[in-house]
Amino acid sequence: MAAPPRATDTLHHIVVAGGGAGGLELVTKLGDTLGKRGKARITLVEKSRTHLWKPLLHSVAAGSLRRSQHELNYLAQAHWHHFTYKYGEVVGLDRSAKLLHLGEMHDEDGRPITPARSLPYDTLVMAIGSITNDFGTPGAAQFAVPLENPEQASRFNRRIVNACLRANAQSGPVRPGQLHVAIIGAGATGTELSAELHRTVRAVLAYGLDRIDPLRDVHIVLIEAAPRILPALPERISNATLDLLRGIGVEVRTNARVAEVRADGVVLADGDFIPSELVVWSAGVKAPDFLKELDGLETNRINQLVVRDTLQTTRDPDIFAIGDCASCPREGFPTPVPPRAQAAHQMASHMVRQIGAILAGRTLEPYRYKDFGSLVSLGRYSTVGSLMGFLVGRSMFIEGLFARVMYRSLYKMHEAALHGGPSVLWRTVVSTMTQRPTPSVKLH
Repeated sequence: MAAPPRATDTLHHIVVAGGGAGGLELVTKLGDTLGKRGKARITLVEKSRTHLWKPLLHSVAAGSLRRSQHELNYLAQAHWHHFTYKYGEVVGLDRSAKLLHLGEMHDEDGRPITPARSLPYDTLVMAIGSITNDFGTPGAAQFAVPLENPEQASRFNRRIVNACLRANAQSGPVRPGQLHVAIIGAGATGTELSAELHRTVRAVLAYGLDRIDPLRDVHIVLIEAAPRILPALPERISNATLDLLRGIGVEVRTNARVAEVRADGVVLADGDFIPSELVVWSAGVKAPDFLKELDGLETNRINQLVVRDTLQTTRDPDIFAIGDCASCPREGFPTPVPPRAQAAHQMASHMVRQIGAILAGRTLEPYRYKDFGSLVSLGRYSTVGSLMGFLVGRSMFIEGLFARVMYRSLYKMHEAALHGGPSVLWRTVVSTMTQRPTPSVKLH
């Protein structure tokens, strides 16, 4: 891959690889502060065309949220906020030459869109997020749908709507497991998806699919290998969520390790079989595999780039990592900063200050993760969670309307980072006033 000539200008070139929550917030802030004033060149590298906040994927999969209303076009965002968007996928790195290698991109017909090329950088920030970790479970890649991106979420939504249409049109009765959904992994995504699906599948059936009995034919099973659901969150949240799920009829299986995924269901390690022709895998995450061989950068067992408390990678001070792809030490804890949306948001804000320090020749500051709590949305049924240090200076358990408002405010904070607070407020008011009657669930 031929190296391109370096730019003739002397502007510091900051390249951010990955347009997830952290990466997109970072380039937007850098573009507004540095790019707009001609103090640095900012480039975003991303293999997708549009951005969707990852915590919304379960709602897309359930059909309760329309992608088009929440997706953001990278090309437009770059134009509005003074950075450059490069459509491409990272395939390699040359640290000695300070070049990031991008692979050739093709359309759905196999025709090339952009060629393989190399992008020079002065400072590189890796923010490529995480992918599903199926731990090599037999059949998982073939029969289970992961929820890593909007395309996969939409794919599962189409699959479940098609399954309902197929069951309603067939001559015989609904087969055992035909309209059962097995969700493997009871973290936030799996748990929230189970509640959303319970409502949206019944909403689909209400549109004239009267040959299906929702009580007899539709069943949702949430499977977790740990002793309780939401194992990374406080036990009080886990217990409250479990009560809510069982109250609406979701079956919860804990201490249940999946040994195999088949076309007709899930086999557990103890030999038990759970019939289900619709399977979602949300049991774990890892960083993309190619990071293990990214020109000698240090990685951990789940491929995350190991970084210092300054967010610099351990083997190259000009390369940083933020978000899910970074293994960052957490002061006072034996485990690194958790891969959560609030961590990516905080890291992006910290990186803005780090870039300022680099350009000014100042010493870099350590990043300190602040846990503001955990919230789990169960759709229209309820929202539960805890706030850390909010108002009262200690952990506070919340649920119901207040928890729902706080949950929605997290997304509004992300939108405000991308568009500005006044713009988000105005758009929220306008969208509320101009809502049109539409189905309560996506039907196609």
